[in-house]
Amino acid sequence: MASEVFDQRLLKKIVQKGLLKESDVQLLLEEAAKTAEAITDLILKHQFMNEVQLISFLAEEFKCASVNPNHFVPEESVIKLIPYRFARQHRILPISRYSNTLTIAMENPTDLSVVDDVKAISNMKVRPAVTLTKEMTKALEYYYPEDDLIGQASSGEAIQELIRIVQEKQEQDREGDAVDLLRQAQETPIIKIANVLLLDAIRRKASDLFIEPWESTIRVRCRVDGLLEEVPSPPKATGSALVSRFKVMSQLNIAERRIPQDGRFKIKVQDREVDIRVSILPTTFGEKVCLRILDRKAQSHRMEDLGFSPKEVQEIVNSSLNPHGMILVTGPTGSGKTTTLYSILSFLDSPEKNITTVEDPVEYEVDGINQVNVRESINLTFPAALRSILRQDPDIILIGEIRDLTTMDIAIKAALTGHLVLSTLHTNDTTGSIVRMLNMGIEPFLITSSVLLISAQRLVRKLCPSCKVGFKAEADVIKRLNLEPKKSYTVYRPAGCPKCRSTGFKGRTVISELLPLSPEVKASIMKRESADDIKQMARRRGMSTLRESGVAKALAGETSLDEVFRVTAGDQELEVD
Repeated sequence: MASEVFDQRLLKKIVQKGLLKESDVQLLLEEAAKTAEAITDLILKHQFMNEVQLISFLAEEFKCASVNPNHFVPEESVIKLIPYRFARQHRILPISRYSNTLTIAMENPTDLSVVDDVKAISNMKVRPAVTLTKEMTKALEYYYPEDDLIGQASSGEAIQELIRIVQEKQEQDREGDAVDLLRQAQETPIIKIANVLLLDAIRRKASDLFIEPWESTIRVRCRVDGLLEEVPSPPKATGSALVSRFKVMSQLNIAERRIPQDGRFKIKVQDREVDIRVSILPTTFGEKVCLRILDRKAQSHRMEDLGFSPKEVQEIVNSSLNPHGMILVTGPTGSGKTTTLYSILSFLDSPEKNITTVEDPVEYEVDGINQVNVRESINLTFPAALRSILRQDPDIILIGEIRDLTTMDIAIKAALTGHLVLSTLHTNDTTGSIVRMLNMGIEPFLITSSVLLISAQRLVRKLCPSCKVGFKAEADVIKRLNLEPKKSYTVYRPAGCPKCRSTGFKGRTVISELLPLSPEVKASIMKRESADDIKQMARRRGMSTLRESGVAKALAGETSLDEVFRVTAGDQELEVD
C-alpha cells in the first residue's frame, strides 16, 4: 500500500467488518515494521483472508474494479504509454486502452496525484483498478524489469524503437539473402535486442533461453528453476536477423538453414564470464534457437551446496576414493547429472591425478582437466575418443553419457583395468540402470565387478525462506506418504514475495536415491532379479528412494510436497517388508 497510515486505516475497516481481529492487526503491523513487507502480502501469508476476499474488500472500499494484471497481455503500444521510471516508482501498470480511456492497475487507486500524472503523460482519460501488491510486483518484473543491466542495455533507444529500425531496414533488403542477414546481424539495433534478451534471462537466473518461430509471431521463453516462463517477444520481422546474430556470436554458418547446428560463445556480465551453449534447430516456420546459460560464478560444484545430505555426501566420497570402478548418475535430461559428476571431479582433482573427460558437448570448462568434445562429423565419437584416452594412462575418466553397448563395454573394461570411470545414463531410477545394462547385453558378472555406486537424482524447487508458510499435514497425506499416523507433521507451501518474484520458490536442490553395490545387491544381479525385487531388498537395508528423499526435504521446510509429487513417481511408495 501507499503508506503505513493508509494501511492502518484499511486495517480498521477490515476489523469493523469482522474479517480481522485486533490481535491480528497488531501482529501484522509489527511484522510489517520488521520486514518492510506490504500489509496485503502479510494478510495472505498468514491466511487471515484469501485473495478473493481481500481484493473484493479493496474494490468495495475504493469503489473501483479489481484486476490481476498477470491475467492480461497488454499490447506493446499500451505498455509504451507509461515510461519505465514512472511505472516502477509509482507501481502502476497500464492494462488496456479503449477509445480514449486507459485502464491502469494500481495498489492505491485513491492516489489522485498519480492518476492526474498518468492523464498528463498519456493524454487520455484514466480508469484506475485495484490490484494486490504481490501481483503488481510480478507484473512489473515482467513488463518493466528492474535489473540495472537491462536498464543499461536498453537505455538510449527503447526496444520498440530498435525493432522499428530493423523492420524499416528489412523492407529495403532482399529477403533471405545470406549477405544481407550477415549485415543485419551486425547492426546496432539487432545487437541490442539480442543483448536485452540474454541479460534478461541471466537476471532471472534462467538455465535456458528459447526463441521459437511461429507462423506470424516469435515466442521467447526462459527456463527458471526447471519451469518455462514466457517473456515479451520481438515481432516476427526481426526473427531471421536475430537468429543470424546468435550464429555470428557462436561462429556458425548463417547461410545454412536446413540442418541443425551447435556452437558456443562467452559474454561478460559485470565481473564474471557466462558461457552460452547454442543449439539451432530448423522447424516449419524458421530456425528455433536454444541458448543454454552456464553461469560459472552462480554454479557451485561442492556436493554440499548441491543439496546432498551429509550421509549422501559420505556415500559418494567413499565410492569415489576407490582407485578403480564405475560411478553412474542417472536421471532425465535437466536433472543435474553432469553437475554432480563435476562436483565429484572437483573433490578428486589434484596435480597427481590425470583426469580426462569426453562429452557431447563440454558443459563446464575446468582448468587442469583435459576435456574432449565429441564431433560425430569427423568420427570423433564416444568409443573412438575413449580408445585414445585409454592410451594416455588416465587415472579418472568422465564420460558425458553412455548411449550404446560399445561405449558401455569400453567403460566397463576401463573400470576393470585400474581406472575410475564416472558417467551418466538416462534411466528413471537406480535399479532401472541395472536392467538397462543387462538389456544392452552386459553380463551380470561384469556389472558386479565394475560398478561401485549408482545414483538417481531429480531437481526440486526450493521454497523461498522469506515467505514460505507452514501448516499441519492432513491425515490422507500422512497415509499416502507411509508416515506414522499418530504423529503430527508440519509441511510448507509457497506464498510469494518480492524476493522470489512472487513465485514462492528460489533456486533448486537435489533429491537423490543412492544404491551402493553391496554383496546382497550383487547377488541379486547375478540371479537377474527384477528391478522391483532389487529395490525392495535395498530399501530393507536402508536405501531411501527419490520420493522418500523428497519427502524428507519437504518435512525439513526446503521444498513443498506438491513439488516432490511433481518430480517423483508414485510407484516408489512401496511397502517395506
